Amino acid sequence: MAGAANAASPPGDVVGKITVGYQGWFACKGDGAPINAWWHWSGNNNQVPPSPGNNTIVAWPDMREYTNSYVTAYSNLNNGQPATLFSSWDQQTVDTHFRWMRENTIDTAALQRFNPNGAEGPTRDAMAQKVRQAAEANTVKWYVMYDLTDWLNMQSEVKTDWLTKMSAHVASPMYAKQNGKPVVGLWGFGFSEPSRPFAPGPCLDVVNWFKAQGCYVMGGVPTHWRQGINDSRPGFIDVYNAYDMISPWMVGRIRNVGEADNHYTNLLVPDQAHCNARGIDYQPCVLPGEVTARHRAHGDFMWRQFYNVIRAGCQGIYISMFDEFNEGNQIAKTAETLATVPANSGLLALDEDGTACSSDYYLRLTGDGGRMLKGQIALTPVRPTVPMIIVDPNPNLARGKSVTASSTNPGYPPSNAVDGNAGSYWESLNGFPQWIQVDLGSTANIGRVVLKLPPQPAWGTRNQTIQVQGSTNGTTYTNFAGPTAFTFNAATGNMVTINIPSGTARYVRLNFSGNTGWPAAQLAEFEVYGTTVIGENEPPTVPGNLTLTGKTATSVSLSWSASTDNVGVVGYEVRQNGTAVASPTGTSTTITGLTPATAYSFTVVARDAAGNTSQPSSPLNVTTDAAPNVNLARGKPTAESSHTQNLGSGNAVDGDAGSYWESANNVFPQWIQVDLGAAITVGRIVLKLPPPSAWQTRTQTLSVQGSTNGSSFSTIVGSAGYVFNPTTGNTVTITFAGTSTRYVRLNITGNTGWPAGQLSEFEVYQS
Repeated sequence: MAGAANAASPPGDVVGKITVGYQGWFACKGDGAPINAWWHWSGNNNQVPPSPGNNTIVAWPDMREYTNSYVTAYSNLNNGQPATLFSSWDQQTVDTHFRWMRENTIDTAALQRFNPNGAEGPTRDAMAQKVRQAAEANTVKWYVMYDLTDWLNMQSEVKTDWLTKMSAHVASPMYAKQNGKPVVGLWGFGFSEPSRPFAPGPCLDVVNWFKAQGCYVMGGVPTHWRQGINDSRPGFIDVYNAYDMISPWMVGRIRNVGEADNHYTNLLVPDQAHCNARGIDYQPCVLPGEVTARHRAHGDFMWRQFYNVIRAGCQGIYISMFDEFNEGNQIAKTAETLATVPANSGLLALDEDGTACSSDYYLRLTGDGGRMLKGQIALTPVRPTVPMIIVDPNPNLARGKSVTASSTNPGYPPSNAVDGNAGSYWESLNGFPQWIQVDLGSTANIGRVVLKLPPQPAWGTRNQTIQVQGSTNGTTYTNFAGPTAFTFNAATGNMVTINIPSGTARYVRLNFSGNTGWPAAQLAEFEVYGTTVIGENEPPTVPGNLTLTGKTATSVSLSWSASTDNVGVVGYEVRQNGTAVASPTGTSTTITGLTPATAYSFTVVARDAAGNTSQPSSPLNVTTDAAPNVNLARGKPTAESSHTQNLGSGNAVDGDAGSYWESANNVFPQWIQVDLGAAITVGRIVLKLPPPSAWQTRTQTLSVQGSTNGSSFSTIVGSAGYVFNPTTGNTVTITFAGTSTRYVRLNITGNTGWPAGQLSEFEVYQS
């Protein structure tokens, strides 16, 4: 079996694991993101919807599982549906991506973090929180990977960013750890491109600084890092050798199986030997290939890479990338056929070479590559993953469903009987009677039950006396068959089929009263075949009149009108920004643990006894109350009339009094503005300049304005001179009568200390 050879580190959250690069950098106009642009979907400064002549993508996503979608300027899809795209800003999008990771046993996601000190910063900051929430909800590990491209002041700024923002996420139970240390990625040192012009000294300083912070540092390095040629600058070997883990970049370097094999011989094997000799973990990249460039070969290209990196002895695998629709190397669900690609777009689908591939094929392929890395399947150059799963027209209704039993012999749980593996089995405690029951999830007409024991000859022939019962409600049971002594004989597969002439049930129970081969009930597979009852597919009506009945800074109380259903409503699911947060049985609930002064969107769906769910109710948008003495402006989107150098307006809401905004010099008036996210009643503003005495006393003349829509402003406080004095902390407080506003703007018309508007902190409070 395959396994990591000569690992410098034991298995953790990146060693011995599959990691996917996660961009999370797609936004759409109107999605509510601070960047308010078609971010990474279109060119033209991202302000115009993407179209065939204005785009940055080379593949089209499968849009069927996204709650929100945004209409583009592409022609309709070839099936006639509108050409829409997703936004990473929607929590449901991130939740869906991380659910796909969980469902395909993808272990860890590396969130790409580019320079956050410009206009992208507020969106990137919020994306880190969204990824954290999705990772925690889906039990997928994640970590921050800094992409240092074009980050010219990275040596100091990346340290500040970690200390003031990103290190807080280490508290997440899902933040990746390796050797007991939080993982941090640094991508881009040593590359020869002009966008990464760093010298070795500053790069080594940053690597060692993160290690001194107690971090395990993963380095994304050039393909030819070890030799210092081609895409690698010379003189960086000391930087590369300082990493805890090395991951050479591969996108654009190989395009087919032959090139992958050449890479194995000329780079993978000697790279691994270099790392083994120095105690460095080696994490090579594996990529699926660009769709429209026809690199993928229906998975053979990607599988050959899995085979090569594992036989070379790698310590982990980095997938380039999860959602990279810009390069076309995404493994996220992608259009299967041209039917779901925009007409006349020039884009191709996963079946471009004539082989039908399901939209989740490369997720499944990645899951199988991970199993080969972990030794759960044998090392093989033959791809085990089928491109298209053929749906069984007569499926086993019990496979993977909820199952319970009267008792369990430790190590042999009832779930073994519905896992599809005849080699694992459930065994009760010794003594009779015993039972095992499966919940099919909805009512079905049962035609037959198939029972299995492990097929090995060591399981000698035995008779088990079994009765089959069924129930539609889990309380009242009807006898379907038996009790009868059924013979399990290894010579005939240790399998018994019990036909059910007539039986309707959601819950199917087997009662055991004897076993001639062992003093306990035993079952390797419990299979149920039949058809879902047609009448039970009808969903409940949509809950109506979703209403806010109360709120605080951290909670929201809701009520709604009851739904109706042909088999009866059993409960409701309350969704917060698309994610389920409560499952009440009645028509009201209170959601707690919310963030003060934050906008939320709630919907409710109804669920019936057969497991069907209604369409969501109309959304209810609620903003929680502001908490007393909480700075409502902290981390919120800002705007400005101008700034000089890199002293942008985001510095005024970062919580760091040492950083500051400064407008263009010698030009007044100037203004700075913060968007609180929703209209909130405010009554106090605190303004700060950096506290060191080097900032001499100065008077800034300014007025305060407010707006609920960002375009029409009214004066809250008239123009006046405010003295900033370092002996009193360089702080000014302005109080006024409570005013409901979303946008707060300061208009600055003079500054006696410098010919520009200056502000290190712009704080807004409820009162």
